Amino acid sequence: MLKTRIDGDVQPGFKWGPFIMRIPLIHLRFSLSNMLQGLAVAGATGMALVPYFIALLGLTFEEAVTMAMFHSTLISFSWMFFGDPYAPGWLTPAIPFVVAFITTPAYLGDHTSQFQAMTALSLNFAFILIFLGVTGLGAKLINIVPNVFKGGIILGAAVAAFLRVTKDGDAANVFQSAPIAGTLGVLICLVFAFSKPLQVYAADKMWLLKLLGLGLLPGFLVAGTVGYFTGEFQYNIRWEILDVGSATASLWAKVSPFAIGWPPIETFASSFPLALITYILFFGDLVTGNEMIEQAQPSRVDETLELDSSRAHIATGIRNVLMSIIAPFFATQGVLWTGIQVVLLKGWSEGREKVDSIFDSIGSFYAFGLPLLFVILPFVTLLEPLLPLALAVTLVLTAFACATLALSLVHDATERGAMVITAMAFSVFEPWLGLLVGIIVIVALCGIKVFSPQQDS
Repeated sequence: MLKTRIDGDVQPGFKWGPFIMRIPLIHLRFSLSNMLQGLAVAGATGMALVPYFIALLGLTFEEAVTMAMFHSTLISFSWMFFGDPYAPGWLTPAIPFVVAFITTPAYLGDHTSQFQAMTALSLNFAFILIFLGVTGLGAKLINIVPNVFKGGIILGAAVAAFLRVTKDGDAANVFQSAPIAGTLGVLICLVFAFSKPLQVYAADKMWLLKLLGLGLLPGFLVAGTVGYFTGEFQYNIRWEILDVGSATASLWAKVSPFAIGWPPIETFASSFPLALITYILFFGDLVTGNEMIEQAQPSRVDETLELDSSRAHIATGIRNVLMSIIAPFFATQGVLWTGIQVVLLKGWSEGREKVDSIFDSIGSFYAFGLPLLFVILPFVTLLEPLLPLALAVTLVLTAFACATLALSLVHDATERGAMVITAMAFSVFEPWLGLLVGIIVIVALCGIKVFSPQQDS
């Protein structure tokens, strides 16, 4: 029986430890529009690393798709078992660092050592997250960071996302690989997600409201169709079902530390600095997610979205431990998919008649935690050409959402200038150096007092 939420309360669920489990069709409702766009966007994005798995790590196509399926499954189950009101995703900015790490002479060409390095990275990162979560230090760190520094981190994510989507040769640069279809798809998705004139125009037009309710899906359908006729997207459909059992067995034999051996101590030691750098990225995502929810919360007094930074640390740490054992590829288990979070929050903020709970949207988008589409190879190969579009859409939405959020956090001109310099440092330097530059700039321009607890808001 579907549980009904008391007005103004947190969505019901089963409490276990610091977590809340919510079961589909008991604690949340089904949303067709969110599921449809989730199948297209989450499906295509979830497979974006398949070429890396094949080219860099020596996996077959079937093994690579199976690995992507495990990553997506862990992400898709996160909201269900742990109860955080975030749309989870990758720590995307860390992936270039990870690829560079496993292609150094110490690991290049030795796939066993590469997967051991991935396991070490994931376990190091999980240790940092769980330690900070259990002790509560992570939540305290989130609370003492001033708005000007939060804004710098968030705006830095916006700039980095925009730079990546326009970088020559990058997989996300669909404007280069498919200029007509890619530009059209990104533009439609951006307009559907944020255009105020379109929202006003659609207010008394039911057909347009229903179309807007499909979120990102229309942009993908238009781009996929146009790309076919322009020749920018080539579809090579495989009419098969993935042999999950066979692919899982062969994948396990190649990647799991239980099969290939655990990483040596020196691998744990050499990978620890990258795990620390990645925590800075995680911290930025958590700050962004919390600020997004806090800004959207006043529009929905009927549902309280409970933010618990310690819980988010522990939950993400647990997913990284599981990933390190079954499908180690570091940075695929993060706390927030920014571009999707803003789309789902936007629909949620339109009222209870639109969507009862944010968990209805998140659960339906992630197909209730069961990414079965990876098994259906016709669907997998249909989405394969759209991988650059999926990456570009999420990055552009991330850039826009983060920019608007960051600019709303500070109102003092000096703090705004310091925030912009901090953002540029985060977007052009390595995370640890961006962190150092940001702290120095903010202290020099705004004073050390901005870091004192009484300045929190």
